[in-house]
Amino acid sequence: MRYETGNEDIREGVRRLCTDFPDAYWRQCDREQAYPKDFVDALTKAGYLAALIPQDYGGSGLTISAGAAILEEIHRSGGNAAACHAQMYTMGTVLRHGSDEQKKAYLPAIASGELRLQAFGVTEPTSGTDTGSLRTTARREGDTYFVNGQKIWTSRAEHSDLMVLLCRTTPHEEVAKKTDGLSVLLVDMREVRDKSLTIRPIRTMMNHSTTEIFFDNMPVPAENLIGEEGKGFRYILSGMNAERILIAAECIGDAKWFIEKAASYASDRVVFDRPIARNQGIQFPIAKAYAQMRAAELMLREAIRLYEAGNNPGEEANLAKMLAADASWAAAEMCLQTHGGFGFAEEYDVERKFREIRLYQVAPISTNLILSYLAEHVLGLPRSF
Repeated sequence: MRYETGNEDIREGVRRLCTDFPDAYWRQCDREQAYPKDFVDALTKAGYLAALIPQDYGGSGLTISAGAAILEEIHRSGGNAAACHAQMYTMGTVLRHGSDEQKKAYLPAIASGELRLQAFGVTEPTSGTDTGSLRTTARREGDTYFVNGQKIWTSRAEHSDLMVLLCRTTPHEEVAKKTDGLSVLLVDMREVRDKSLTIRPIRTMMNHSTTEIFFDNMPVPAENLIGEEGKGFRYILSGMNAERILIAAECIGDAKWFIEKAASYASDRVVFDRPIARNQGIQFPIAKAYAQMRAAELMLREAIRLYEAGNNPGEEANLAKMLAADASWAAAEMCLQTHGGFGFAEEYDVERKFREIRLYQVAPISTNLILSYLAEHVLGLPRSF
């Protein structure tokens, strides 16, 4: 299959790198719930995780289309970029809203791999996607904030040196809107791990290295406040379009993997003296999954085009994420059905990818929240919550 995708040199380089990490590698990581450290190290060494960091800070200074191409090809090759994708959009909070001192102190070390910025502390057990209701607090005393509370679904916290943390610095009762009074801190977890910061892994249906974390009077230097105190919610929101775009690219890569896997298997699998690919009952679902993927890919390209032109593609980025997640899930179901019983066998990798792709209906933003955004902000319908 041919796709007009762009960034072909980058795509070819990622594909070559991924050949060193075949299906058996990902199968073993999945079986052992192990972090793919060797793969992440290889991506870092090749410079791919620093693609969006400006050259002045040691990165490649590439556009988001390059970042999307990198993540798409990892997933199209059968891998899973969830082990490291957050570094591409989390560091953007520092880049867009951090001070010059913070950028100089952290971005070059992130670009070189000396420091890992993979953890993003936002979601809490009691608030979920109702971010304005979060309860983790940061109390300032002199030149130090002291953080107390809990986060959940903080993926890669065990494998990260730094964490971007959203917390409340002004009590709920003292703000006009519940999204006011939130601040962003850059936490050096090396200083507080197993002291005032506790990390507990959460075992899930797929290998995602996710955790819950607890803060017990955790000290953070006031100089690690990103931007202005109380404006953290809008800082986090400013990076959401990039997150949606990059996750959509991963979903497109997964959809292509499922479609290519199904087409290959159907062409080789002989039943009743003929390849099952000759049957329209097999052909049509594969063709439909392809059409759905291509439509989602076009929306993703539009979101990227607007983003790179300096616009605010909230509608397009959300649509791209939703349509790509739907396309990848449809392709996953089609691929499993095409393989029949063999689709449930570990050695075919379909069941692993099937479990992995289900996540994107829920995270990093659920389909229902995207529909709510479209209803309210695009269609002008009454606010539902």
